[in-house]
Amino acid sequence: MIFAANLKTNHTRTSTAKYVQNLSNHILGNNIASKVMVFPTLMAIDNYSQNDNITIGVQNAHPAIKGSITGEVGLEALNEFDIKSIIIGHSERRALGESDEFLKEKYDFYVKEGFEIIYCIGESLEVREKGEKEVFKFLENQISYIDLSYDKLIIAYEPIWAIGTGVSATQKDIEGVANKLKVSLGDTPLLYGGSVNEKNITDATDVENINGVLVGSASLNEDTFLQIIQNGEK
Repeated sequence: MIFAANLKTNHTRTSTAKYVQNLSNHILGNNIASKVMVFPTLMAIDNYSQNDNITIGVQNAHPAIKGSITGEVGLEALNEFDIKSIIIGHSERRALGESDEFLKEKYDFYVKEGFEIIYCIGESLEVREKGEKEVFKFLENQISYIDLSYDKLIIAYEPIWAIGTGVSATQKDIEGVANKLKVSLGDTPLLYGGSVNEKNITDATDVENINGVLVGSASLNEDTFLQIIQNGEK
C-alpha cells in the first residue's frame, strides 16, 4: 500500500520538520510496512534524508531547470534537496488553469528526469451525474495525454466533487472506477483521494484494484495520518 500526505498550503518549515520526524518515529515504532510519502508546501522543502522511511516530494514544479519564471520552482532548486517525487495534475492546479497539454509538458519533463510521479485525474459532479460511462470516458481522456508505460508512475483518482467537501465516494463508486481504470493501467499503482480519513479509509483500501490513498486535510496532523495508515493496512 501507498499512503501519501498532501499538506497543501499548510505547515511551516519548523512544523513540517517536526511532522516528518514524528511520523518517521511512529512508522518505526509501529512496524509500518507500507510506502509513506509526504508532500509539504514548497516553503518547507528541506533535506529530510535522515528520515529514510518517508519519501518527500513536491506538490508542484515548473517544467524547467531554472529561468525567468516568476513565482515558480524548477529542477535546480529540487535537486538541492534531493527531491525526486512530484504530484502533477491535481484538481486544484487544474482549477488554476493548468491544461492537459501543459500537464503533459510537466509530465514529460519530469519523466525525463526520472521522477516518481503521482498523476491526478478526476471528474466533476457535472460529469458524475451523466453516468458511469461518461465518467470513465472523461478519465480515459485525462490519462490519454501521458505515457502510461513509465515505470515510476502512480495514478491518483480524485473525484473533484469529493475533495475538501467532506463527502467521499462510496466503496461501490471507487470500485467501479478502479476496475475499469486498471484495464488501461495494468501494473501501475492506483491511489484513491477524496476526503479520505481514518474512519472511511477502508472504503478505499478494501477495493482490490486500489493500491493506496492520497490524503489531504486529514493528513495535516501526523497522528491522524498514522491512524489512517494503520487502519488502511489492516
